[in-house]
Amino acid sequence: MTQRQRRVRDRTERGRRIVAAARELAEAEGWDAVTTRRLAGLIEYSQPVLYSHFPGGKDAIMAAAALEGFTELAATLVAARPGGLGGVAGSYLAFAEAKPGLYDAMFTLASELRFAEDDTPEVMKACFAELLAVVEPTAREEEAGALTEVFWSTLHGLATLDRGRRLSPAHRDERLALVVDRFGARGD
Repeated sequence: MTQRQRRVRDRTERGRRIVAAARELAEAEGWDAVTTRRLAGLIEYSQPVLYSHFPGGKDAIMAAAALEGFTELAATLVAARPGGLGGVAGSYLAFAEAKPGLYDAMFTLASELRFAEDDTPEVMKACFAELLAVVEPTAREEEAGALTEVFWSTLHGLATLDRGRRLSPAHRDERLALVVDRFGARGD
């Protein structure tokens, strides 16, 4: 390995450590607790080193974490696809519940990442494509992309309201069954 290759490898590893530390802290204490000063202390790098990797500071670190999250969610949805609409919906909600800090970075907090645009990162498009794959067969005369957005919005609403304790825990399974039934019945 050349010296240049080693420097690139080390830089890549430092970037991964920064994002991993940010994710860990966000899961434990929320994104408000994630600061470049705190991250620098956790991973024992100076703040200028963090900024050399992520010139946009915390926002850029959070965007990098969100992109990792989209990769993870897409893989989760791919694995759930054999279970159809119900499997994908249940897996989406389980992901949101298991990784609330990451989910916030992906979908709730302000971000430099752009959705549904020409420059949307491929991993985000792939994640949406997994939802589209299970909704499209139910679309009938509706535009499948718009229907997928409504399905996704419904799941996001359930995830967010449930996490905020604004929905009855007793009805969690019933709510999911209703969503799957309503979207699944469209293919009849």
